[in-house]
Amino acid sequence: MTMVTERPETATPRQAAPARRGNRVPRWQIYVPLALYLLFTLVPFYWMLVFAFRPAGSTSIVPWPITFEHFDTVWNGMGFAVFFQNSLLVGLASLIATTVVALAGGYALARYGFRGKGAFMVGMLCTQFIPGALMIIPLFEIFRTLSLTNSLWSLVIAETVFQLPLSLILISGFIRNIPYELEQAAWVDGCSRMRGFLAVVLPLLRPALVAVGSFAFIHSWNNFLFALMFINDQEKFTVPVGLAYNLGENSVDFGALAAGGVVAALPVVIVFAFIQRYLVQGLSAGAVKG
Repeated sequence: MTMVTERPETATPRQAAPARRGNRVPRWQIYVPLALYLLFTLVPFYWMLVFAFRPAGSTSIVPWPITFEHFDTVWNGMGFAVFFQNSLLVGLASLIATTVVALAGGYALARYGFRGKGAFMVGMLCTQFIPGALMIIPLFEIFRTLSLTNSLWSLVIAETVFQLPLSLILISGFIRNIPYELEQAAWVDGCSRMRGFLAVVLPLLRPALVAVGSFAFIHSWNNFLFALMFINDQEKFTVPVGLAYNLGENSVDFGALAAGGVVAALPVVIVFAFIQRYLVQGLSAGAVKG
């Protein structure tokens, strides 16, 4: 008597295909939420453009005929040329300082082992949970002691300090992904450690440097609280403070305010348009290892 064992039935490709198709999410469930989110995000920007480009007193929902009178009022009448220059100086200085310090510290964290390294990393992460508003009084006292109040350097220092923890972690994670053998090969060829770093490692860090620098620039450009608390002279206001300063007590020139918003948003849009490819590469590569 022969024993017949039953084998579990396996699904053929034709039988498995409907199951895979059944697990797919319909496209409308993806596109409809994205379209609603995009509409919710772009409508305020559209109205800002409408108020900025349509003539004063017009009630049209389309900016036509287009006028630039509000931009002339903002740039020449409200002093936005000076505010823009101050924001640009603070943003570029913060970008350079944050990138240089994060590059040196990130290399040390990635290539050297030292006692307390783990606690140092945890401490840097914990600083990200402290709101900037809680540090206003201590920072103000420090800058007052150093005679840096009402100076753009106080904004540069504060922005650099607050941007460093995330920048250090990002660049150190990126450097860990670069094989250490590349540097050793450069040393064998006669390069010093610094020359090997400049010739081998630094060219590979372009996406990470772009990501760190762009975040530092955009954060310092948009920061309102530090500039409001540390700067008293109107000639040293940055763009966010200048926008708030031009809000009237009894009336608001919405056209000029919208034009100022366009001026404030334009550099950020240009930066993202040029560095978005490097930004994605830097964030993804820096997050692989930690």
